[in-house]
Amino acid sequence: MGTPDFAVPTLKALHNTQHEVVLVVTQPDRPKGRGRKIIPSPIKEAAIRMGDDVIQPESIKTKAFADQMLQLSPDMIVVVAFGRILPKTILQLPPLGAINVHASLLPKYRGAAPIQWAIINGETETGVTTMLMDEGLDTGDILLSEKIKIASDDTSASLHDRLADLGAKLLVRTLEAFERNEIHPIAQDSSIATYAPLLKKNDGRINWKAPAEKLEAFIRGVTPWPGAFTFHGIQRIRIFKVEPCPIDVDELPGTVIKSFPNELRVATGKGILSILEIQGTSGKRLLIKDFLRGYPLSPGTVLE
Repeated sequence: MGTPDFAVPTLKALHNTQHEVVLVVTQPDRPKGRGRKIIPSPIKEAAIRMGDDVIQPESIKTKAFADQMLQLSPDMIVVVAFGRILPKTILQLPPLGAINVHASLLPKYRGAAPIQWAIINGETETGVTTMLMDEGLDTGDILLSEKIKIASDDTSASLHDRLADLGAKLLVRTLEAFERNEIHPIAQDSSIATYAPLLKKNDGRINWKAPAEKLEAFIRGVTPWPGAFTFHGIQRIRIFKVEPCPIDVDELPGTVIKSFPNELRVATGKGILSILEIQGTSGKRLLIKDFLRGYPLSPGTVLE
């Protein structure tokens, strides 16, 4: 059971084992992009290429879905970024349980956006956890986990891809441990749990009152989704890459300060943020020197 790109490496890894994938469950096709074209999920596309049976129930809480699962009689359900909470009737159906692959070192960063929030919060490491699912939100007993370093230039996109591959390998190791009777579930310590709520489109807006170093981490964490942005008047400007400078200035946060030609430096709550890659309302992602040729931002300009 899975939906986005993050789940695809795990499905592929399962096909490279001796285990039988009897069914793939994913969310219904959704409209996407400016044209609102109906697009299948990445898991559906991958599953079809591999010859799997696929279903896309509107609800997983119906008797019809439960009956279908009961008829298949799976030994285990593997869940990777499915996007829905499984009801108790489904969780209790397979004798070996429902195993979830989660992109954090639980109990840290339970929730829908663990990769983004780990970068936003300035973590130096994160990882993947396999857990035995219960009815809570990422609260089940831990099976295995593996750490990974967060690079200083990681965006949520680059970290996502590494964690997706790591999660696939960890799931296979988890299944092998089950086969050898070497699985020893460990209860999570909820007193140290943290949460990673879903990011919405407006959550990418830059708060220039924050320190430059925190803004640099924030911009990497929200790239590519929801994307970091600010406003110059009514013009919405997307920012992709920045460099913090620990220089104190008197200008108000968000103010463009005097700098060398082909540079754009903005005052923050603490320090300066040098903008390296940027995109205007109508245009493509550009190096700052190329952007400023067509859209100069003079000192004193205020970004909001």
